[in-house]
Amino acid sequence: MNMQNQIERQLTASFNPSVLEVINESHMHHGPPGRESHFKVTVVSEQFEGKRLIERHRIVNQALSTELPSIHALALHTLTPEEYKARAGKVPDSPACKGGSKA
Repeated sequence: MNMQNQIERQLTASFNPSVLEVINESHMHHGPPGRESHFKVTVVSEQFEGKRLIERHRIVNQALSTELPSIHALALHTLTPEEYKARAGKVPDSPACKGGSKA
């Protein structure tokens, strides 16, 4: 199972999200083709109700504790259903790669 599928499976099991989008953005960064190291994740769940952003990110990181050592960058968008609706289902684009290691 590839990393994207592992992330999707774990977040689905942990949060029963109404919306889950996991995008492999590794191709936007330096490195060999086919690697899975940079992800943008949108999770919409009622479990985020009443939690601050840092708390939401902590529980997502905890849910992905097995996967995180293999991930270089994880852009998280953790929203309640009402927040997602208010944003018309849109989350910010990830910034362009600024360089870094060429490996």
